[in-house]
Amino acid sequence: MAQGDTNITVVGNIVADPELRFTPSGAPVANFRVASTPRRFNSQTNQWEDGEAMFLTCNVWRQAAENVAESLTKGMRIVVTGRLKARSFQTREGENRTVFEIDVDEVGPSLRYATAQVNRNPREGGQGGNFGGNQGGGQPGGNQGGGNQGGFGGGFGGNQSSGAQSQPANDPWNSAPPAGGFGGDDEPPF
Repeated sequence: MAQGDTNITVVGNIVADPELRFTPSGAPVANFRVASTPRRFNSQTNQWEDGEAMFLTCNVWRQAAENVAESLTKGMRIVVTGRLKARSFQTREGENRTVFEIDVDEVGPSLRYATAQVNRNPREGGQGGNFGGNQGGGQPGGNQGGGNQGGFGGGFGGNQSSGAQSQPANDPWNSAPPAGGFGGDDEPPF
């Protein structure tokens, strides 16, 4: 993030299904609008009352855009964090307008009133490497099948050949190093 960016986190509901588009160079971008409505308890009437809803357009790029378009739908309660941007333009009638949008860094479902199933996508462009995860379904020894899943396996020695505990194949966080160490000599990777 650049110095002077206005960071913002918004919790609200998606008002329409995300729209996935591609730039002329092929980069995916998803746009969606989120409505955040404050609720306050009125002690005089003993009821909850809705405040005025705030609608913000959100823009998310690259792989996250494809994940958003595939995962999120109208009405879902989500948490969005990113950078607040003001964009000015002129209407056909010549009126100057300014709108506020969020350049999304992270987005996910709110688990306050719902549950979610997390499915990790394979990372592109890697045959192992420093950030490779364990793809062997709990098999010790680093990357299996060339899948690059992020985390600390592979190059950081996350899964040791001897004494490694097996982990479930469907655990989306199984690429983290074993508790208590980073690998062979228990030194951090930096």
